[in-house]
Amino acid sequence: MSYSVSPIGFVRSCFKEKFAIPRQPQLAPAARGVLELVPPFDQAEAIEGLEQVSHVWLLFLFHQALEDKPRLKVRPPRLGGNQSLGVFATRSTHRPNGIGQSVVKLERVEPGKLWLSGIDLLDGTPVLDIKPYVPYADRLDTAFNRIADAAPQLIAVEWADAALAQARAQALRLGEPLVELIEQCLAQDPRPAYQLPDPSRRYGTRLWDVEVRWHYPEPTRICVVEVLDA
Repeated sequence: MSYSVSPIGFVRSCFKEKFAIPRQPQLAPAARGVLELVPPFDQAEAIEGLEQVSHVWLLFLFHQALEDKPRLKVRPPRLGGNQSLGVFATRSTHRPNGIGQSVVKLERVEPGKLWLSGIDLLDGTPVLDIKPYVPYADRLDTAFNRIADAAPQLIAVEWADAALAQARAQALRLGEPLVELIEQCLAQDPRPAYQLPDPSRRYGTRLWDVEVRWHYPEPTRICVVEVLDA
């Protein structure tokens, strides 16, 4: 038996490309976006009461990773991308029905729009449902996950002087904490864990409407070299 679902809204996110998106929510508190609800869910009564909630669960589709053939095993980045596990033991984007879930902070609520932070969602992500986070039920002090028992180890992020000046100017224009966003995302080390970076290689991604470029002077250190109009 099959079922069909339809999005209740779409996320307008600071992340315009998949590369450098944190692999879990809340790892980059400066990551912001807006969930724009579609009719009939854009009416005030659909969100009545959410102003009393600090965080929500979003159920969404990995719309750029949907696959016709289900995978039984995947290679999670957390394990370096060279060790496979059963798909249901991971939070891989390659899922049987392409469904993801994230807990995000609810910054502001207005009819038709939810303002969010701490997101890990690509721009344009279709959202299937919203559920309030309930601390007494959703937080389990005795829970464990031996595969991912702690947040990823951060690496150092430094700036070329010109790049920092560029980022501060763009942050003023956008009205967004762009410097913090860049540092929080890059500190997660977005490159594949098995890849030894060449110091001469330049990496890049789009955040909001700017292009951020960096390189690795050494494997445990990132230097941001440019922050330009995309």
